[in-house]
Amino acid sequence: MAHRMYVLLVAALLLTPGCTSSGEAEPRLSLFIGVDVSGSFSRTPQFQDSLRFLSYYIYGHLHGTGGTEEVRALFVGSLGGDVADEPKALHPIQVFERKSVPEIEAKLKKLFGTKGNYLTDFNAFFKRVSEVVQKQNLLLAPLAIVIVTDGVPEVAAVRKGKGKVEKASYEGIDVSPLEFLARNVTIRILYPSPIVAAAWEREVPRQRLRMWPVEAEIMQGWHEQLEKKPKLEDEKRFWKWIQDIVDRRVRRQRIL
Repeated sequence: MAHRMYVLLVAALLLTPGCTSSGEAEPRLSLFIGVDVSGSFSRTPQFQDSLRFLSYYIYGHLHGTGGTEEVRALFVGSLGGDVADEPKALHPIQVFERKSVPEIEAKLKKLFGTKGNYLTDFNAFFKRVSEVVQKQNLLLAPLAIVIVTDGVPEVAAVRKGKGKVEKASYEGIDVSPLEFLARNVTIRILYPSPIVAAAWEREVPRQRLRMWPVEAEIMQGWHEQLEKKPKLEDEKRFWKWIQDIVDRRVRRQRIL
């Protein structure tokens, strides 16, 4: 079934135009961003830092600033809910278009700034991304999924009538709904600890999907790249850091 779907996707790609009527290449990248709103991440200093970073990151990809790849589609949603497998809204590109970096940051805080004892549910988010990609006819184009999170999977365990949150295994993270959506699917996990980053790379089962974690200590370096230039387009060092550290091309590594 998966092989048949992949064949159909390749056939559709050959029929998909890649240029506008003026001869300019159309943006092809579909970017999905997940914000971990669970208590284990939202109560850390990294959470507010991640929202500020995302405001620059989203702005750059909306405009192709500093050589970043301009997006064809953008959706931003939360990772986490009161119960497992709870679908969450993915806010579309129109929510962030025509906004400055401070305005994007304010919007992100409004959407995701409420702290709560939510579960970190990666599987529900990945499943929702897959559904939106298919409904929006975004199949085949390069797909990037960027997650700001501590990276620790959680499950709800009920013991003696009381709810309790426990850590889950990384082998239980299910990326299979994403595997055959495009020839190039990359998940970028930003702000995990080194131990968690290694677990995502080594233990999450996958076949074709690419994985790229960037540890919290490394992510803190983005502040040092900003030189307070009058125009964001002139922040060459910052945008190069984005391309080298966050948007780096990743080799495919098969993990079963």
